[in-house]
Amino acid sequence: MARTVTSSSARGTRLGRPLRRVPRVLLVPAVLTALISLLPVAYLVVRASGGGIETVVETIWRARTWELTVASLGLAAAVTLLSIFVGVSLAWLVVRTDLPGRRVFGVLAALPLAVPSYVAAYIWIAAFPGLTGFTGSVLVLTLVSYPYVYLPVAAALARIDPAMEEVALSLGRGRMSVVLRQLRPSAAAGALLVAMYALGEFGAVSIMRFDVFTTQIYTSYRASFDRTPAAVLGLLLVVVTFVIVVAESRSRGRAAYATRGAPPRRRRVVALRPAGKAAALVWSGAVAAAAVGFPFAGICYWLLEGASSGVRPDRLLAAFGATVGMAAAGALVSTALAVPVGVIAARYRSRTASVLEQASYVGHALPGIVVALSLVFFAVRYAYPLYQRWPMLVLAYAVLFLPAAVGAVRASVLQSPPVLEEVARSLGRGPFAVMRQVTLPLALPGVTAGAALVFLTAMKELPATLLLRPTGMDTLATRLWTETGSGAYGAAAPYAAVLMLVAAVPGFVLGRRSTKEDT
Repeated sequence: MARTVTSSSARGTRLGRPLRRVPRVLLVPAVLTALISLLPVAYLVVRASGGGIETVVETIWRARTWELTVASLGLAAAVTLLSIFVGVSLAWLVVRTDLPGRRVFGVLAALPLAVPSYVAAYIWIAAFPGLTGFTGSVLVLTLVSYPYVYLPVAAALARIDPAMEEVALSLGRGRMSVVLRQLRPSAAAGALLVAMYALGEFGAVSIMRFDVFTTQIYTSYRASFDRTPAAVLGLLLVVVTFVIVVAESRSRGRAAYATRGAPPRRRRVVALRPAGKAAALVWSGAVAAAAVGFPFAGICYWLLEGASSGVRPDRLLAAFGATVGMAAAGALVSTALAVPVGVIAARYRSRTASVLEQASYVGHALPGIVVALSLVFFAVRYAYPLYQRWPMLVLAYAVLFLPAAVGAVRASVLQSPPVLEEVARSLGRGPFAVMRQVTLPLALPGVTAGAALVFLTAMKELPATLLLRPTGMDTLATRLWTETGSGAYGAAAPYAAVLMLVAAVPGFVLGRRSTKEDT
């Protein structure tokens, strides 16, 4: 019978032995990843220090700064809590109940990842002009980001052995105590991604006319040659991010969540009563309609309205190729950088491991424009041949979306049996051989899911792409932004439609995996 291996040691254990020293084969690439992630912070420090300590203190103590802090934290908290509720409830209904059409709902639950937040915001605001400010921002960001919680939680539910629940019942404990304990790391990882996404969002909140850190940083950069206030606000955003990441790390506790033995071949399915089944269908259908059906209907309306505007096929094809190529390169680089950090975060309990993991989340909370400007600063001063070349854009994607890959890798490694790694070590395998032959093959589903999430998100990225793309290269997102910026919504519709269709492919695959039966 498969069972869970847990530990309450202060430093974490594996089969009774402490995991403290990180092997060099993991430590060196993880440190490199941390340094890359902290590059925007170095840029902000240089910019902020250039104005003197007086300017820094004055910017921090402005009433406007505290208003932005409250607005940003309130938005992130509301979006995160709602995303947890939506994501966990849908994952439970799709994976662990007899919900009619649950395979279809499982795919639909992942498809909002294909909808750019700025497209969703425009469609909602065009249909409901009064839906602005905090309420509209929370609605749009929740609908496009809850899959970050749904996907890891659904994967975790699929891997929980029903025998564990039966043991809990025999000991007089509730079934849900085991389920919730097993879901905690996956839900926490997804919630952290949602919080970082909400803090760093720019396009949707701009359209909704809700001022947060990102919009104020962008305005400050555009309105003045003195970028010190914007840099100070960026550093404050980094501090907020650090606090959230530390809180998430502590919420996971010190237990491990691996299953010893093979994954369960069958899941326990809860039979819903007629009233419960009807309520579940209404809830699942309402979320799918709001998050997927409404945006796609809006795009179809754009296409019909702009049928006579004419779109050059060669330009559309070039933008498609650039989008897929850059997003794929960003996904590969991000995943390669995330693997050592994710393994360290899952297997080692030390200050070094915590610092490396937390450093990888910094860039995700910064606006794309700040990350892009930091890379422009770096390229001009230290790597000029790479200025306005595709490697800088790929590096920006890695900095911005690394947490998606790290969270997926960490959650997957946590659920992999550590005893197999111990056996490999006892047979004389070194750290690199153990990771290559045991750890990574077991964690491959999580690694693949992380790469797919980065690919999806990178295709929709806008501010960094606008600043760092090579001269003459357009992606679907930049062409969409250019056309909508000039009011040519009909001309923008084909780019939006292709972008959403391309992004829907990995979204479909991820959603399909969440409902796939174990065999």
